[in-house]
Formats: sequence, structure tokens, C-alpha cells
Amino acid sequence: MKLIHLSDLPLGKRVNEFSMIEDQKYILNEILRIIDKEAPDGVLLAGDLYDRPVPSAEAVQLFDRFLTQLAERKIPVYAISGNHDSAERIAFGSQIMSSSGICMTPVYDGKTEKYCLTDSYGEVWIHLLPFVRPATVRHGLEGEEEVDEIRTYQEAVQAAVAHMEIDKRHRNVLIAHQFVVGAMRCDSEEISVGGIEQVEADVFRDFDYVALGHIHSPQNVGSEHIRYCGTPLKYSFSEASHKKSVTVAEIGEKAEGEGAQLSVRTVPLEPLRDLREIRGTYMELTDRRFYQKGKGSQEDYLHVTLTDEEDVPDAAARLRIIYPNLMRLDYDN
Repeated sequence: MKLIHLSDLPLGKRVNEFSMIEDQKYILNEILRIIDKEAPDGVLLAGDLYDRPVPSAEAVQLFDRFLTQLAERKIPVYAISGNHDSAERIAFGSQIMSSSGICMTPVYDGKTEKYCLTDSYGEVWIHLLPFVRPATVRHGLEGEEEVDEIRTYQEAVQAAVAHMEIDKRHRNVLIAHQFVVGAMRCDSEEISVGGIEQVEADVFRDFDYVALGHIHSPQNVGSEHIRYCGTPLKYSFSEASHKKSVTVAEIGEKAEGEGAQLSVRTVPLEPLRDLREIRGTYMELTDRRFYQKGKGSQEDYLHVTLTDEEDVPDAAARLRIIYPNLMRLDYDN
């Protein structure tokens, strides 16, 4: 069973007041090209599909186009809402779309959706858990014993997973959008003071693969079967050195009492414009030999650090003649 794992698109995002919509359109086309080559059995979208709860018209149109192209390819899509999304907006039209193979998670009400895929080894169940807060789970499980004791994210996710219908005789995949203890974060992510969002990896022990969203750098957490695929684009200069990719998870046979065989690999993504950091004196950075023969493109999104001892008058405006997508200018002198 081959699955493409994506998350954190987040469509409509602006970085340092620069709209990323053109770059996002380009990278979604690149993802479609990879999907055509890989021919997966399904696509997993692990939340933060949009940048905000009320996305722009451009962002909605771009996501609509992406889903339509996947539906035309007859590839099942399983998507959940993240902390940046409106769960209600993501759920809108889900019953109609499911007939086309586009399965959008409903608002959490104490139950979670699951879908079945089959291959030569039998059934694979895809479980959808949208981003949940303690209050979300308390409301969804209202009336049950000890539900008022759910106060932490750990307790919330633990309770939500405990109420899932998991048949461990078959292979089970979870799509979730939470912060798992041990994950490395970036500046572009929302950080809660004191790490109150943290969830222990052991909560997901009954799943053969956990497709996570929320963290922007690709990484495994705790084991190979719990993974963040990362963002398809860089959204802060703390990510400048990252290599963005698409995660491909292949789930094999499951022996009785054991986890399923699992192979995880990545396919690199090349952006329309990279996000880079460069430094040097004003004369060095404006030397044609530097910007025409150096790494990257003049069109890249740049953080420039000037090392001149004296500030250069109108440096940003003058540098933008050569580097039109200069996002940030600092001095180190």
C-alpha cells in the first residue's frame, strides 16, 4: 500500500508581506507531477490546508483546483483540519465530495471517520483525527464519565484515540495534527508557552503509520512509523537550510501481534523561488560576478546581511534593483 503524505500547505500564506500564492500554485503542480510518477493508492493531507480560518478567495480556488485534479486521477484523498483551519469550513461538502474519493474530516464530535483501502495483504484502515484541543474533546464526549478531567492535550488526544474503532488484526494508519514530544520546531510555527500542546508518541502505539502535520521540518518522532512530512515550501529563514520533500510511505504485510512492514522515503521538491540568506559588503553583493555566478537565483526570497562598517543609504531600495524579492535586510558591523 503506497501512500503520499503531505501537510501544512498553508495556502494563502504571506511571508514578510510577500504573497506566496504563485509559489504555492507551482509547488502543487510539482506535487501532482510526483503523484503521477509514484501512482499512490491514496494521498494523506495532515492539516493546515489554509493559512487562516477564513482563507482568501485565491487560496480556496487553488485548493479546489488541486482536489479536482486529484479526483480526476481517481486517487483517494484523506484530509483533516489543522490548528490554522476552520474545522467547519474544511468539513463543508464532505459528504458530497466523498463520492468522488475526496474524504474531508468532519468537525470532531466524539467520533472519528475511518476509510478502508485494500491491497494483496488485505485491509488498510485510514483514521482521520482533526486537530483537537482539550475543550474540543470535552465537548465531543460530553456526558461520559470523567470527561471533565480532560485538561491537557495529552489527555485530549489519548481520549480521542481511545474512542476510535481500531482493529489491530488489520493495518491502521492515522492522520493527525498535533505536536509530539521530541519534534524539532521552526520560527514559522505557532509555539505555545510552556509546551502545553505536547503529546507523547506512545499515544499512537496502535497504528502502523502516523501521518502527522503541524511541524514544518520533515522528521520521524520516536520511531519510523510516526512522521512529520514537513511543509512543501520554506516559510521562514530558520528553514533556509531545509530540503523540502514529499513523503512516500509504503505499508507491507502485517504479522500477527506485530506492526506492519513499513518503508518511508522522500522525493525532493524544488521551489519556483528558493528562500535564502546571503551576507557580505554592499560592494560584494552588488558585484555582477557574485550574483550571476553564485548559488541560487536573483529572483529568490532573500535575507541579506550587510557587513559594511557604515550603514549604506537606501540600501534596501538599491539592492532590490538586483534582488527584487529582498524580504529582510540586517547589518552585522
